[in-house]
Amino acid sequence: MTSPIRKNEFREKPLVLVVDDNEQNLELIVAYLEDVECQIISASNGMDALDIIQRKTPDLVLLDVMMPKISGFEVCRRIKNNPQTAEVPVIMVTALNELADIEKAINSGTDDFLSKPVNKWELITRVKTMLRLKHLTDRLERTLAYLSEVEKAAQSR
Repeated sequence: MTSPIRKNEFREKPLVLVVDDNEQNLELIVAYLEDVECQIISASNGMDALDIIQRKTPDLVLLDVMMPKISGFEVCRRIKNNPQTAEVPVIMVTALNELADIEKAINSGTDDFLSKPVNKWELITRVKTMLRLKHLTDRLERTLAYLSEVEKAAQSR
């Protein structure tokens, strides 16, 4: 009996995708994340982010809201509407602070927010928390799949 294997199940470190069209913001967030035990990949636009997500299924996405071509809201909506990536946590990183923008982010499926300028310790704390939750969720899914297989095997006897 084997449980289903997900693309990220055997990584040594969790994979974090950072998406921002502003190179300075991207570099700053990546530098801050050096204090977190994780692998980091980056994208400078929403389309590249969606491509990376389909190929590598990160454990967490840090997503800028205001980007050309495709907004962070739309990227988040696509992540959450795809059954293969719906469980990937998304933290929106934004300078927007209007109530309507927060509501739009929630409606697109974001799991959390960070305001720009990003505070290093707030970023690190939220990333660690989301990665811990993702790890526990993945572990629970594997356990439930295993128990389902055991139950099926017991019923077929």
